[in-house]
Amino acid sequence: MDLSNKNTMLQILADNGFSFKKSLGQNFLIDSTVCPRMADASVSKDTSVIEIGPGAGILTVELCKRAKKVVAVELDERLKPVLQHTTGGYDNLEIVFGDILKLDLKEIISNHLLNSDHICICANLPYYVTSPVIMHLLKSKLPVESITVMVQKEAADRICAKVGGKKSGAITVAVNYYSKAEKLFDVPKSCFYPSPKVDSSVIKLIVNKEPAVKINSEDNFFKLSRALFAQRRKTLINTVSNTLSIDKEKIRNALYEMGLDGNIRGESLSIEQIAELSDNIFKAG
Repeated sequence: MDLSNKNTMLQILADNGFSFKKSLGQNFLIDSTVCPRMADASVSKDTSVIEIGPGAGILTVELCKRAKKVVAVELDERLKPVLQHTTGGYDNLEIVFGDILKLDLKEIISNHLLNSDHICICANLPYYVTSPVIMHLLKSKLPVESITVMVQKEAADRICAKVGGKKSGAITVAVNYYSKAEKLFDVPKSCFYPSPKVDSSVIKLIVNKEPAVKINSEDNFFKLSRALFAQRRKTLINTVSNTLSIDKEKIRNALYEMGLDGNIRGESLSIEQIAELSDNIFKAG
């Protein structure tokens, strides 16, 4: 059964009464090379994996061939008979239906992957939930080693950008705080059905054992990070003051203590400088 063949996949979906929901951002892979490459980049025989959004099971099958154990989390329960048809032959697979943003992932690991020493996450995410899901996974501080995920190419470029570079944004800072991001390969829109309007990329996040920088408050660090990129054309002092209602002189003094020019823009700061500025601006008194 060639699940990467569009006609085969459409026949399986039709036989099981499935129709695509645009609101769920459902685009299934129909290229025979992409899923094996993703699976190879994610797992080995000693690795267990949580797959997010198995869809019709094309990537799921490749993960099952390589991993010790696969737990696939799917939002759309209409895909239950489809997945039974496409993945029914694998005894190292369990499927959990639910919203990844609402499920207790630590409980899933405890219930399904208790005997796994090496755990990773692999996902082909709908574009509209890319950032929320990635940040949810990282902030949950799960016992996972890596997150390999397919996202919109533009999002991949931003996530994997250098903090302090022109392409960086708040998501770049946040991801780099928790992990090391690497872009693996691009995936043209022609590899999906229905075909999306933009190309995708596969990225891998190697989760840090410790955060990239030491800070007094994660809440303040992320609050400042978001503010730095809220009004990119304005100077750091103006955008942070406008966004967080902080006195401009306080920000100017914090920059002065760091030896930074008052006209600097937020996108120019390294993650270490953002951490120091956060501690300086929000310090007691």
